[in-house]
Amino acid sequence: MGESTQSVSIRPATQDDQAFLMDLFASTRPEFSLLNLPESQMQALMSMQFNAQRQQYNAAYPQAESNIVWQDEERVGRILVDRAEREITLVDIALLPQYRNAGIGSKLLRDLLAEASLTKIPVRLHVFQTNPALRLYERLGFSRVNDQSAHVEMIFQP
Repeated sequence: MGESTQSVSIRPATQDDQAFLMDLFASTRPEFSLLNLPESQMQALMSMQFNAQRQQYNAAYPQAESNIVWQDEERVGRILVDRAEREITLVDIALLPQYRNAGIGSKLLRDLLAEASLTKIPVRLHVFQTNPALRLYERLGFSRVNDQSAHVEMIFQP
């Protein structure tokens, strides 16, 4: 948790970040490589899935704050947070594979939970049952609210 996370910062995503966000999205979907598609078809599928996710997020969370996560001068991930009056929703958090398990996600989550504790507003998220981050969320104090599907709904009550 030491030096590697001290240089982590966030800034609002811009149009210039679209290619990075697409690559980041692709890095979180290793199951698509099992399809064994030609590169052009894989790109088309990935683009379609990326755009579908973006449209879904925009429709469900039109006010969400989309930030790019930086470590030093490198873009390493994204965090998408919707702050409503009664609840903060962690819509999405993703890091490139080479930056996972380095404390960056933990730092971002701790910052968000500190904000929640100050404002006394709960944080809600949804995560796939199979996502290794599930254990991290539990360690940081999230509780399972509903895990009747492929997703687990979790909440942090400050």
